[in-house]
Amino acid sequence: MDTEYDFSQGKCGAIEPTSEGKTRITICLDDDILTWFREQVRKAGGGNYQTLINNALREYVQQRREPLEEILQRVVREELSQINMRANE
Repeated sequence: MDTEYDFSQGKCGAIEPTSEGKTRITICLDDDILTWFREQVRKAGGGNYQTLINNALREYVQQRREPLEEILQRVVREELSQINMRANE
């Protein structure tokens, strides 16, 4: 290696630190999925496709959560069903 390069003070790792509450990972995505997200950012006039992917994942997770009302209704139905089964024995 050329002596003109001095990496003795170099540091390993990401150039930009990760924000608090975020974790840097490596993930493999299908080419068509990544292309779609990048295209959405391009059409919007700029932005970050990774943020768009994060927002899409967050929306999906929030939709999958069962609302408290539905949980209570399900539990009450299950309990009433068990009471009825015991009463019919």
